[in-house]
Amino acid sequence: MRTASDPMKLAPAMQKVVAEVDPDQAVYDIQTMEAGLSNSLAGRRFMLRLFGIFGGLAVLLAAVGIYGIVSYLVTERTHEFGVRIALGAQRKDVLSLVVSRIVKTTVVGVFIGVAGSLALTRLISRSLYGVTATDPLTYSLMSVLLVGVAVVASYIPARRATRVDPVVALTCE
Repeated sequence: MRTASDPMKLAPAMQKVVAEVDPDQAVYDIQTMEAGLSNSLAGRRFMLRLFGIFGGLAVLLAAVGIYGIVSYLVTERTHEFGVRIALGAQRKDVLSLVVSRIVKTTVVGVFIGVAGSLALTRLISRSLYGVTATDPLTYSLMSVLLVGVAVVASYIPARRATRVDPVVALTCE
């Protein structure tokens, strides 16, 4: 029923009119169209939020993992970085050496992941709404996001590599 005022205020009157016309008709769960639509989409909204939370946690775990690996690699190569700096390498060269290696590895991983996900799209195509399983915008945005996360996660340990004192690094052996 369309009305200019609040439709829920008219619910008792609607029940009374229906009961007068046909007393055997049960009138229950009266709600607005917006409420009915919202209730019908509640399950999908919940799943969307859940997927978003899991996706965010996956990106966070990827960042922590990349940070840990790069930090370990920088620690293992402290002697090498000390020698490079002692021989005249600029600090920006050491920084780009560490970050570029991680970016190259991440790009290879992203290509493998995209190929794997394209191969498995049949399994998730029924769960998607408003987007195809092979949506190029989604694939490209997620690839850029993952490479960006790798750059940010590798930057902190790479900066630490640029601060290696050549004297200390060479005497650590």
